[in-house]
Amino acid sequence: MQLDKATPEQLRQWESQLAADYQAIVDKKLSLDLTRGKPSAEQLSLSDALDGILKGDYKAADGTDSRNYGGLDGLPEAKQLGADVMGLDDASQILVGGNSSLTLMFQAMLTAHQFGLKDAASAWKNDGDVKVLCPVPGYDRHFTVCEQLGIEMVTVPMGASGPDMDAVEAMIKADDSIKGIWCVPKYSNPTGVVYSDETVERMAKLGKIASANFRIFWDNAYSVHDLVDDAPQLACIMAACKRNGTEDSVLQFASTSKITHAGAGVAFMAASATNLAGLKRFLSTCTIGPDKVNQIRHTRLLPNRDALLAHMKKHAELLNPRFEAVLSALDAAFGDNDLGAWEKPVGGYFVSFDTRPGCAGETVRLAAEAGVKLTPAGATFPYGKDPENRNIRIAPSVPAVKEVVAAMDVFVICVKLASVRQKLAS
Repeated sequence: MQLDKATPEQLRQWESQLAADYQAIVDKKLSLDLTRGKPSAEQLSLSDALDGILKGDYKAADGTDSRNYGGLDGLPEAKQLGADVMGLDDASQILVGGNSSLTLMFQAMLTAHQFGLKDAASAWKNDGDVKVLCPVPGYDRHFTVCEQLGIEMVTVPMGASGPDMDAVEAMIKADDSIKGIWCVPKYSNPTGVVYSDETVERMAKLGKIASANFRIFWDNAYSVHDLVDDAPQLACIMAACKRNGTEDSVLQFASTSKITHAGAGVAFMAASATNLAGLKRFLSTCTIGPDKVNQIRHTRLLPNRDALLAHMKKHAELLNPRFEAVLSALDAAFGDNDLGAWEKPVGGYFVSFDTRPGCAGETVRLAAEAGVKLTPAGATFPYGKDPENRNIRIAPSVPAVKEVVAAMDVFVICVKLASVRQKLAS
């Protein structure tokens, strides 16, 4: 089906057949959901040993009673778990939070904007207008943080090796109001891209050309979420920043939320001593300390990096068939035509699909009427506005494999029908 080469009569025939196929699916009254990248129940069960793992022993390695107050930045063994998750050598640079890395990201950006990570004079708000760069397509919850804080978002296109660094560097040099950039460097949400070594090195050098108090928000949510054995490796941005004398310019985040129990995980931030001190000044006003009992539960379940990686292989075994169902459906339906383009990730939680310009919203609408929920078109762009109305994020982790197959049958029909109808209308 090459739309640009089709005659009007061919288009009408295709539309008629597709409409009939679509109505047959609507009549099935399906109820399937590909909206969010949550672990499946099977994945969550991989960590059920957390329940009761302490057997009454609440003492941390240093003798701390984890049941009590205190320990604002986390227990030593929990810091080491964070270093294992993020692939860092220095566990002293880790702060351990609650179950959500998004909470730490919000708190860190709030602190940078309102209070300053160095001191009150370093607060972004002191400089008037504040902007943050957002590679697109990207993660909708990052965008929501900026909206909540009244920070203007400026988009940067994503490529096969990460954000367009020529554009990033040019924007930063030209505009002192740009104070940060969001990054998902490994298996980027939603494209699945892994930043190249060159991109990481150029990111580490941004602190040399950016305005004062610029920060990279390095959300390494999928650092150990590989689907293949020979997974691409992400260069260590902290090491690159140390080489370039820009250690204060980066804040790294991760969590166990898609490793153990999603609603009861442990979050981490890795940063320089200056940044850690700034965030702890803020945290000390709103908490007496995190849940240290949960920290110990996680360190007993995942005592070292080898145990962590073995655990993640079990996740991959459950996720791979779901991703294969998505990718094989896309290959079969669109591999020989001009109706769409997509990434083939080897890790993470998403598949990013681009329809023909102008077709994403209608595809999502048609799918919803046929009983398949998709992330709203535009969600992967700031303010929910995809200027080309093309990108759709597919999240196949939660449904059973047979449900993913059924959902992709619907998705394929909806993409084709939306595309043919658009072409006929033009």
